[in-house]
Amino acid sequence: MLHIVFQEADIAVLQKAIELDETMAGEVWIIKDDFAVGPVSNIYDTDGYQARRDWWKALLESSPYTEQIDLVDDKMTVHNLLKKMDEEPAADLWIWMGQNQHDVCGYYWLMSQLKNYQGRVHVLYMNNLPFINEKGGIFYPVALHEIQPKEFLKAKKLARPITLSEFEVDPDEWKKLCTENGVVRILDGGKKIVSKTADYYDKDILSAVTAEPQKLARILTTILGKMKVRTGDVFLVWRIKELVAAGKLEATGDWAKGWKEMTIRLAGAPVSEPATAP
Repeated sequence: MLHIVFQEADIAVLQKAIELDETMAGEVWIIKDDFAVGPVSNIYDTDGYQARRDWWKALLESSPYTEQIDLVDDKMTVHNLLKKMDEEPAADLWIWMGQNQHDVCGYYWLMSQLKNYQGRVHVLYMNNLPFINEKGGIFYPVALHEIQPKEFLKAKKLARPITLSEFEVDPDEWKKLCTENGVVRILDGGKKIVSKTADYYDKDILSAVTAEPQKLARILTTILGKMKVRTGDVFLVWRIKELVAAGKLEATGDWAKGWKEMTIRLAGAPVSEPATAP
Protein backbone atom coordinates (compact mmCIF):
# COMPACT_ATOMS: atom_id res chain seq x y z
CA MET A 1 0.00 0.00 0.00
CA LEU A 2 1.15 3.53 -0.82
CA HIS A 3 -0.11 6.62 0.99
CA ILE A 4 -0.15 10.21 -0.29
CA VAL A 5 -0.51 13.35 1.86
CA PHE A 6 -0.13 17.03 1.00
CA GLN A 7 1.32 18.59 4.16
CA GLU A 8 4.60 17.83 5.91
CA ALA A 9 2.96 17.62 9.35
CA ASP A 10 0.61 14.88 8.10
CA ILE A 11 3.45 12.42 7.54
CA ALA A 12 4.35 11.79 11.18
CA VAL A 13 0.76 11.37 12.39
CA LEU A 14 -0.07 8.95 9.56
CA GLN A 15 3.09 6.93 10.22
CA LYS A 16 2.07 6.64 13.89
CA ALA A 17 -1.36 5.42 12.80
CA ILE A 18 0.26 2.82 10.54
CA GLU A 19 2.25 1.55 13.53
CA LEU A 20 -1.10 0.88 15.25
CA ASP A 21 -2.57 -1.06 12.32
CA GLU A 22 -0.37 -3.28 10.18
CA THR A 23 -3.10 -3.58 7.53
CA MET A 24 -2.25 0.02 6.60
CA ALA A 25 1.47 -0.71 6.27
CA GLY A 26 3.13 1.14 3.42
CA GLU A 27 5.23 4.09 2.38
CA VAL A 28 3.99 7.64 2.99
CA TRP A 29 4.65 10.01 0.10
CA ILE A 30 4.06 13.76 -0.04
CA ILE A 31 3.11 16.27 -2.72
CA LYS A 32 4.86 19.38 -1.39
CA ASP A 33 3.62 22.25 -3.54
CA ASP A 34 0.66 24.36 -2.40
CA PHE A 35 -1.51 24.42 -5.50
CA ALA A 36 -4.09 26.60 -3.71
CA VAL A 37 -2.01 29.67 -4.59
CA GLY A 38 0.04 30.83 -7.53
CA PRO A 39 -0.14 30.39 -11.31
CA VAL A 40 -1.44 27.06 -12.63
CA SER A 41 -1.98 27.88 -16.28
CA ASN A 42 -0.64 25.05 -18.47
CA ILE A 43 0.66 23.44 -15.27
CA TYR A 44 1.43 20.11 -16.94
CA ASP A 45 3.49 21.70 -19.72
CA THR A 46 7.16 22.60 -19.29
CA ASP A 47 6.54 26.34 -19.72
CA GLY A 48 3.64 26.40 -17.27
CA TYR A 49 5.53 24.39 -14.68
CA GLN A 50 8.59 26.62 -15.03
CA ALA A 51 6.47 29.76 -14.71
CA ARG A 52 5.15 28.42 -11.43
CA ARG A 53 8.64 27.58 -10.16
CA ASP A 54 9.82 31.10 -11.09
CA TRP A 55 6.88 32.59 -9.19
CA TRP A 56 7.71 30.59 -6.07
CA LYS A 57 11.40 31.45 -6.40
CA ALA A 58 10.55 35.15 -6.34
CA LEU A 59 8.34 34.72 -3.26
CA LEU A 60 10.91 32.64 -1.37
CA GLU A 61 13.67 35.18 -1.90
CA SER A 62 14.92 36.52 1.48
CA SER A 63 12.54 34.15 3.31
CA PRO A 64 13.64 31.52 5.85
CA TYR A 65 12.86 28.89 3.18
CA THR A 66 15.11 29.94 0.31
CA GLU A 67 16.30 26.37 -0.25
CA GLN A 68 12.79 24.99 -0.72
CA ILE A 69 12.48 25.74 -4.42
CA ASP A 70 15.16 23.14 -5.11
CA LEU A 71 13.59 20.59 -2.72
CA VAL A 72 10.15 20.63 -4.31
CA ASP A 73 9.93 18.52 -7.46
CA ASP A 74 6.44 17.05 -7.47
CA LYS A 75 6.72 16.06 -11.13
CA MET A 76 9.57 13.72 -10.18
CA THR A 77 7.58 12.47 -7.19
CA VAL A 78 4.70 11.51 -9.47
CA HIS A 79 7.09 9.91 -11.95
CA ASN A 80 8.55 7.73 -9.19
CA LEU A 81 5.11 6.99 -7.78
CA LEU A 82 3.78 5.74 -11.12
CA LYS A 83 6.94 3.72 -11.66
CA LYS A 84 6.34 2.02 -8.30
CA MET A 85 2.69 1.37 -9.18
CA ASP A 86 3.84 -0.31 -12.38
CA GLU A 87 6.48 -2.38 -10.59
CA GLU A 88 4.02 -3.46 -7.87
CA PRO A 89 0.73 -4.23 -9.64
CA ALA A 90 -0.86 -5.46 -6.41
CA ALA A 91 -0.23 -2.17 -4.60
CA ASP A 92 -3.07 0.26 -3.97
CA LEU A 93 -2.66 4.01 -3.58
CA TRP A 94 -4.51 5.86 -0.81
CA ILE A 95 -4.86 9.65 -1.15
CA TRP A 96 -5.54 11.34 2.20
CA MET A 97 -7.23 14.75 2.23
CA GLY A 98 -8.16 17.15 4.99
CA GLN A 99 -10.97 19.65 4.57
CA ASN A 100 -8.86 22.51 3.21
CA GLN A 101 -8.02 24.00 -0.17
CA HIS A 102 -4.35 23.02 0.06
CA ASP A 103 -5.14 19.30 0.14
CA VAL A 104 -8.05 19.44 -2.31
CA CYS A 105 -6.09 21.40 -4.92
CA GLY A 106 -3.21 18.96 -4.48
CA TYR A 107 -5.67 16.10 -5.01
CA TYR A 108 -6.95 17.65 -8.26
CA TRP A 109 -3.42 18.19 -9.56
CA LEU A 110 -2.38 14.63 -8.68
CA MET A 111 -5.41 12.53 -9.57
CA SER A 112 -5.55 14.02 -13.05
CA GLN A 113 -2.41 11.97 -13.72
CA LEU A 114 -3.67 8.65 -12.30
CA LYS A 115 -6.50 7.60 -14.60
CA ASN A 116 -4.57 4.60 -15.92
CA TYR A 117 -4.65 3.16 -12.38
CA GLN A 118 -8.41 3.44 -11.88
CA GLY A 119 -9.54 0.78 -9.40
CA ARG A 120 -6.25 0.93 -7.48
CA VAL A 121 -6.47 4.57 -6.40
CA HIS A 122 -8.50 5.28 -3.26
CA VAL A 123 -9.40 8.57 -1.62
CA LEU A 124 -10.01 9.30 2.06
CA TYR A 125 -11.54 12.76 2.49
CA MET A 126 -12.18 14.03 6.03
CA ASN A 127 -15.00 16.27 4.79
CA ASN A 128 -17.11 17.65 7.66
CA LEU A 129 -16.48 14.57 9.79
CA PRO A 130 -16.34 14.57 13.62
CA PHE A 131 -13.33 13.18 15.48
CA ILE A 132 -12.30 12.92 19.13
CA ASN A 133 -9.55 15.26 20.28
CA GLU A 134 -6.95 14.64 23.00
CA LYS A 135 -9.34 15.98 25.67
CA GLY A 136 -12.12 13.64 24.62
CA GLY A 137 -14.19 16.31 22.91
CA ILE A 138 -15.70 16.21 19.45
CA PHE A 139 -14.20 18.48 16.79
CA TYR A 140 -14.14 18.84 13.03
CA PRO A 141 -10.53 18.83 11.78
CA VAL A 142 -9.43 21.03 8.93
CA ALA A 143 -6.04 19.33 8.47
CA LEU A 144 -5.07 15.68 8.84
CA HIS A 145 -2.36 16.39 11.42
CA GLU A 146 -5.03 17.65 13.82
CA ILE A 147 -6.36 14.09 14.11
CA GLN A 148 -4.99 11.71 16.73
CA PRO A 149 -3.20 8.66 15.26
CA LYS A 150 -5.66 6.23 16.85
CA GLU A 151 -8.53 8.10 15.20
CA PHE A 152 -7.04 7.30 11.80
CA LEU A 153 -7.99 3.68 12.43
CA LYS A 154 -11.61 4.72 12.16
CA ALA A 155 -10.87 7.05 9.28
CA LYS A 156 -9.44 4.24 7.16
CA LYS A 157 -12.97 2.85 6.81
CA LEU A 158 -13.69 5.85 4.60
CA ALA A 159 -11.30 4.62 1.92
CA ARG A 160 -13.09 4.19 -1.40
CA PRO A 161 -11.90 3.85 -4.97
CA ILE A 162 -11.96 6.98 -7.10
CA THR A 163 -14.72 6.19 -9.58
CA LEU A 164 -14.41 6.22 -13.33
CA SER A 165 -16.89 9.09 -13.35
CA GLU A 166 -14.66 11.10 -10.99
CA PHE A 167 -11.68 10.44 -13.23
CA GLU A 168 -13.72 12.07 -16.01
CA VAL A 169 -15.26 14.99 -14.08
CA ASP A 170 -12.58 16.04 -11.58
CA PRO A 171 -9.82 16.68 -14.16
CA ASP A 172 -12.29 18.89 -16.04
CA GLU A 173 -12.92 20.85 -12.84
CA TRP A 174 -9.16 21.27 -12.35
CA LYS A 175 -8.73 22.25 -16.01
CA LYS A 176 -11.32 25.01 -15.51
CA LEU A 177 -9.42 26.31 -12.47
CA CYS A 178 -6.17 26.24 -14.44
CA THR A 179 -7.79 28.21 -17.26
CA GLU A 180 -9.13 30.79 -14.77
CA ASN A 181 -5.61 30.93 -13.29
CA GLY A 182 -6.65 32.88 -10.19
CA VAL A 183 -3.74 33.56 -7.86
CA VAL A 184 -5.77 32.22 -4.91
CA ARG A 185 -8.07 29.20 -4.76
CA ILE A 186 -10.34 28.50 -1.77
CA LEU A 187 -12.55 25.59 -0.72
CA ASP A 188 -16.27 26.30 -0.98
CA GLY A 189 -17.75 23.10 0.45
CA GLY A 190 -17.25 19.50 -0.60
CA LYS A 191 -14.54 19.41 -3.26
CA LYS A 192 -15.62 22.71 -4.84
CA ILE A 193 -12.71 25.09 -5.36
CA VAL A 194 -13.31 28.74 -6.26
CA SER A 195 -10.76 31.04 -7.89
CA LYS A 196 -10.01 34.37 -6.17
CA THR A 197 -7.79 37.34 -6.97
CA ALA A 198 -4.35 37.91 -5.43
CA ASP A 199 -5.72 40.40 -2.87
CA TYR A 200 -8.06 37.84 -1.25
CA TYR A 201 -6.08 37.75 2.02
CA ASP A 202 -5.30 41.49 2.16
CA LYS A 203 -8.15 42.15 4.59
CA ASP A 204 -6.62 39.65 7.04
CA ILE A 205 -3.27 41.39 6.73
CA LEU A 206 -4.59 44.92 7.14
CA SER A 207 -6.64 43.95 10.20
CA ALA A 208 -3.45 42.74 11.94
CA VAL A 209 -1.26 45.76 11.15
CA THR A 210 -1.49 48.85 13.33
CA ALA A 211 -0.22 52.41 13.33
CA GLU A 212 2.54 51.30 15.68
CA PRO A 213 5.47 49.52 14.01
CA GLN A 214 5.46 45.76 14.68
CA LYS A 215 7.95 43.05 13.88
CA LEU A 216 6.94 41.09 10.81
CA ALA A 217 7.04 37.81 12.78
CA ARG A 218 4.51 39.15 15.28
CA ILE A 219 2.17 40.28 12.52
CA LEU A 220 2.34 36.87 10.84
CA THR A 221 1.54 35.14 14.15
CA THR A 222 -1.49 37.38 14.60
CA ILE A 223 -2.75 36.82 11.06
CA LEU A 224 -2.31 33.05 11.10
CA GLY A 225 -3.98 32.83 14.51
CA LYS A 226 -7.11 34.69 13.43
CA MET A 227 -7.67 33.98 9.75
CA LYS A 228 -10.54 31.63 8.93
CA VAL A 229 -9.23 30.51 5.55
CA ARG A 230 -5.55 29.82 6.02
CA THR A 231 -2.65 30.21 3.65
CA GLY A 232 1.11 30.06 4.12
CA ASP A 233 3.40 32.71 5.58
CA VAL A 234 5.39 33.03 2.35
CA PHE A 235 2.27 34.07 0.44
CA LEU A 236 1.28 36.51 3.20
CA VAL A 237 4.70 38.18 3.15
CA TRP A 238 4.46 38.58 -0.62
CA ARG A 239 1.11 40.32 -0.17
CA ILE A 240 2.58 42.53 2.56
CA LYS A 241 5.32 43.57 0.12
CA GLU A 242 2.65 44.31 -2.49
CA LEU A 243 0.68 46.43 0.01
CA VAL A 244 3.89 48.33 0.81
CA ALA A 245 4.41 48.95 -2.91
CA ALA A 246 0.79 50.16 -3.16
CA GLY A 247 1.36 52.65 -0.34
CA LYS A 248 -1.03 51.01 2.11
CA LEU A 249 1.70 49.77 4.44
CA GLU A 250 5.12 51.05 5.44
CA ALA A 251 8.12 48.78 5.94
CA THR A 252 11.30 49.54 7.85
CA GLY A 253 14.40 47.42 7.40
CA ASP A 254 16.17 45.63 4.57
CA TRP A 255 14.24 42.75 2.97
CA ALA A 256 17.53 41.37 1.63
CA LYS A 257 18.63 40.67 5.21
CA GLY A 258 15.58 38.49 5.86
CA TRP A 259 12.18 38.72 7.49
CA LYS A 260 13.50 39.15 11.04
CA GLU A 261 14.88 42.57 10.12
CA MET A 262 11.52 43.97 9.08
CA THR A 263 8.94 46.06 10.93
CA ILE A 264 5.58 46.97 9.39
CA ARG A 265 2.97 49.65 10.10
CA LEU A 266 -0.06 51.23 8.45
CA ALA A 267 1.00 53.88 5.95
CA GLY A 268 0.29 57.45 6.95
CA ALA A 269 -1.21 56.57 10.33
CA PRO A 270 -0.05 58.78 13.21
CA VAL A 271 2.22 57.04 15.72
CA SER A 272 1.26 57.66 19.34
CA GLU A 273 3.74 59.82 21.25
CA PRO A 274 5.30 58.27 24.35
CA ALA A 275 3.92 59.62 27.59
CA THR A 276 6.12 62.25 29.26
CA ALA A 277 6.47 62.84 32.95
CA PRO A 278 4.67 65.94 34.23
